[in-house]
Amino acid sequence: MKNAIVPILVILFLSCTFDYGETDPSERTLPDLVMENVEYVRIRSADPIARFQAERAERFEKQSLMKLKNFSFEQFGERGESVNVIGRAGFASINIESSDIFMDNGVRLEVESEDIIIVTRQIDWQDERRFFSAGEENEVNIQQQSGTSFTGVGLRADVRRRTWEFTGSAGGTFIHEDDEEEPEPEENVIQYNAVPNGEDGVNVNGGY
Repeated sequence: MKNAIVPILVILFLSCTFDYGETDPSERTLPDLVMENVEYVRIRSADPIARFQAERAERFEKQSLMKLKNFSFEQFGERGESVNVIGRAGFASINIESSDIFMDNGVRLEVESEDIIIVTRQIDWQDERRFFSAGEENEVNIQQQSGTSFTGVGLRADVRRRTWEFTGSAGGTFIHEDDEEEPEPEENVIQYNAVPNGEDGVNVNGGY
């Protein structure tokens, strides 16, 4: 999921208004910039890396924060030739300086390169660590075209190490597809129900 969450470099918008308010700058809660029907794109070496869309965007300069309503994004592959990641959420908050992002109110991520779909209530992405979590008590559903489908509570994932774990219980069906084409008497299907072991959680290694 590398580069799925990225800072904003190019902003294209249909309408915008500036709202400076009348409060003390140190206590300002109103946004400095409000945009509606927004589309913004990040460009690197003349190629698009990601496209973001939102019904409404509010930018807070002092906090280096952008808040988005009905947010969706696409991450492109090399040279911007194809879409690799698609995501959406009812709400998103982006830290402009760190590129950390919090998505809430119905999150769905589809990662084409890993053939995986993640559906949950919220996701907190930490860009520098390349790490995300879905909340200790939130249920997460993971699906693949192979037929893999399972649900767990408290998903945490380390993108650099390509590992993920559930801090709560998890259960479902995991179908492993071997890279080598060898005849097998039966389909390699694992059905399981798991509960966390102490503080280590239900740990799984794999791609996403």
